[in-house]
Amino acid sequence: MINKQRLVRLAQQLIRINSENPPGNECRIAGFVKDYLDKLGLKTEIFALQIKRPNLIAVLGNRNNKYSLLITPHLDTVPQGRNWRFPPFAGKIDKGRLYGLGATDCKGNLAAALEAINSLVEDRYCLNYNLVLAATADEESGSGLGLIPLLEKNILRPDVAVVLDADDFNIIVAQKGLLHLKVKIRGRRAHGAYPWLGVNAISIAVDILKELKSYKFSYKKNKYLRPPTLNIGTIKGGDKVNVVADWCEFELDLRFLPGMSAQFLVKKLKESIRRHASGFKVEVEGLQDHYSIAEDHPLVNNLMQAMQKLKVNPKICGSEGATVITFFQDKHIPAVATGFGRGGCAHSANEYVKINDLYKGALVLEEFLKNYRFA
Repeated sequence: MINKQRLVRLAQQLIRINSENPPGNECRIAGFVKDYLDKLGLKTEIFALQIKRPNLIAVLGNRNNKYSLLITPHLDTVPQGRNWRFPPFAGKIDKGRLYGLGATDCKGNLAAALEAINSLVEDRYCLNYNLVLAATADEESGSGLGLIPLLEKNILRPDVAVVLDADDFNIIVAQKGLLHLKVKIRGRRAHGAYPWLGVNAISIAVDILKELKSYKFSYKKNKYLRPPTLNIGTIKGGDKVNVVADWCEFELDLRFLPGMSAQFLVKKLKESIRRHASGFKVEVEGLQDHYSIAEDHPLVNNLMQAMQKLKVNPKICGSEGATVITFFQDKHIPAVATGFGRGGCAHSANEYVKINDLYKGALVLEEFLKNYRFA
């Protein structure tokens, strides 16, 4: 049985462990989670791809089970920042809310997962599959030391996965792709008093950006996602006010829909640049593909049924931002994301989770785990 007081106390303990990233050090919190699960009798292992960056993997089940289901929250948080009403590592409770860094993203979800496992063990409930918990490092900096290598190295090989990193009991079934680009424009340097003798790279960049801002994406509408977007994130160039700038570079953030091609977008970008610049370079700094899963997949149906049984109104939706569900795609592992945090609280000062949502989240997760069946 889910124990509300124990759950809240556990969430407070997790919040009180500093796991800010950067700088990135999940040792204490990974050790805490390992000790917690060791006492429950689970098989646990630490996998560290870099010193002080451990990932904790635990298994509840036995070797006779044919299938495995993964639940995966992350261990790290963003830096605390400023202007907190309550100390960010205090785990303060006020008016039904638990405040602290990571309360929503993602230590509340981690606490709910641990409490659900605790309840299953206490009740001696036998699942017909192996339940795998992966509490990962480095999610806030791209998962390069966490989930990505765990999947690439086949350390994690589940049949299905639930990412516990969302808010408001949303069930994420679609996600935009992400493309980060750096564009470098070359010009010709000259004295600022004789600009006709040079080629101003900044002026060229301005013309390019004007064209890009008016670009009409070709795409198929997705009922869970907004249209594609382009954001000019940074721009810099030139050396001095009285010198014609012979260099300029800017960075672009493109978010694209399922059905769209990142390679095609890069091709169209280069065509636009070529109309204005003779010397340029385009660097792909980051690429994460789009993702979607069928609404009638058992992961979605079972999560919905668990929520409805506990009087929670589930919402199937998409994610405009990049979560780790896309990393399961290359391994052909069906995945969804859900979570019990408070929408709009992640990465903010005075981050909190509602205690009742935390409790209902643990109940939902336990119900889902008990009733999930593989075909």
